Amino acid sequence: MSRRTRLTFFGVAVACFGTVLVIGFTGLPPFGDYHGVYGQVLNGVAVSLRHATDIVTSLNFDIRAFDTLGEEFILFSSVLGVVLLLRQMRKEDEQESEEGEQEGEEEHTFAGASEALRALSLVLVPTMIAIGVYIVVHGALTPGGGFQGGVILAAAPLGVFLGGRYLKMKRIAPDTLVESGEAIGALGFALVGLGGLIFVGIFFKNFLPFGIPGHLLSAGMQPIASIAVGLEVAGAFVLAWTEFLDQAMLMSDEEDG
Repeated sequence: MSRRTRLTFFGVAVACFGTVLVIGFTGLPPFGDYHGVYGQVLNGVAVSLRHATDIVTSLNFDIRAFDTLGEEFILFSSVLGVVLLLRQMRKEDEQESEEGEQEGEEEHTFAGASEALRALSLVLVPTMIAIGVYIVVHGALTPGGGFQGGVILAAAPLGVFLGGRYLKMKRIAPDTLVESGEAIGALGFALVGLGGLIFVGIFFKNFLPFGIPGHLLSAGMQPIASIAVGLEVAGAFVLAWTEFLDQAMLMSDEEDG
């Protein structure tokens, strides 16, 4: 297919997408004028029935947790595809990886990482981890949850990379730990749903005490589901980023050679 043909298809696709987007925006209700039946019902019953002060988390990890399970495994499958493709392209085995690590960190740095940026990275990493853990654990109380907190946790190791040390980033977030976190998170969320099936006879039906609304130990199974999703999301993003960075480093080494 020629370049002109590809650009033609791209132009048609962009025009169609833009038209649909404009039509959708013009059909939106005015800001603050919400008439969604389901949303109004949830606003009225979520706190009293689920004891979660964050209704979005209650929706994601309890009321429609089965849909969230599908979303989680879409991310899991996507990252798995990235890993399989890039590792196959690199054709690296464990021995080659170990030899690469023994070459030294100085060969895997990038220009522009000043001392100030390196010092900032030392502050960013623990700060991002603390914020990410807080958002994951308090998902049923305040805006946030496993998806949002997982992305923040995944961004923490990148602070080391911004400081100019790629191999140190790999030591903070080794492949085995990242892959295990993603797998445990995906399995853990599925097991939460299976717990409902075992203990109360309904998949993803709450089977834990709801507690007192506004307290940390409340909202039944939602905090556990949020932690599981946070692990899966953090592991998935870190794994995808490191695979792309490994590929970039390999291409850079080949160009230098």
